[in-house]
Amino acid sequence: MYAVIKTGGKQYRVAPGDTLRIEKSEHNGTIEFEDVVAVSLNEGKFESDLKNAKVTAQVVSEGRGDKILVFHYKRKKQYKKLQGHRQSFVEVKIKEIFVGGSSYDA
Repeated sequence: MYAVIKTGGKQYRVAPGDTLRIEKSEHNGTIEFEDVVAVSLNEGKFESDLKNAKVTAQVVSEGRGDKILVFHYKRKKQYKKLQGHRQSFVEVKIKEIFVGGSSYDA
């Protein structure tokens, strides 16, 4: 049993009990994802009615990822630039998937 959710411009395949890192967003300890793209209860079969489908998750931690170094170079111009970037994230654990009036949890 799994669901496909959309958040932060990306799509994630989640199941109850999974832990994943998403883009930083506001929360109060729990996050509710209402933008559910697909839900599969059995392997290969998808639910057709997703009107009230939602996924709830509990926030585990927050942080910033590893530094990514971006190197710019222009040959014969003596131009070099090193720039670093750290993306903020929220780590969440999927608790329940609600679909069709029933809930599925870990």
